[in-house]
Amino acid sequence: MKVRLAVSLVTCFGLTSLTHVYASFAGPIDELLNDYIQQGAGPFVANAGRDFWYEDFNGKSCTGCHADRPVNQGRHVRTGKLIAPMAPSMNVDRFTDKAHVAKWLLRNCKWTLGRECNAQEKGDLLSWLRQQ
Repeated sequence: MKVRLAVSLVTCFGLTSLTHVYASFAGPIDELLNDYIQQGAGPFVANAGRDFWYEDFNGKSCTGCHADRPVNQGRHVRTGKLIAPMAPSMNVDRFTDKAHVAKWLLRNCKWTLGRECNAQEKGDLLSWLRQQ
């Protein structure tokens, strides 16, 4: 009954593409956020994630490779490789695989911060990115 009502509302308001985009990344992000809560993190604050995105860590930041705005394509500063937008609104495949997200958070945090990001930092960042 609830699913039928939700589908009716979505169809009524013409939000099917938005719902598809959200559904494609909500699961893995929610799973990761729940993992971080189990590690003692939370509540997650999207604005803290935004601040983390722009923070300078000894000359490095997320924006160095991923562009100033997550809706834009980035380019790796060392290899020159193009990086698809981080914003799920622009890249529906971005947060669809939990293991892939965890792998790249680990790798990018180590490169940018010189250490692993803690559970709170990752949760805040993902909370902000999912809104983009």
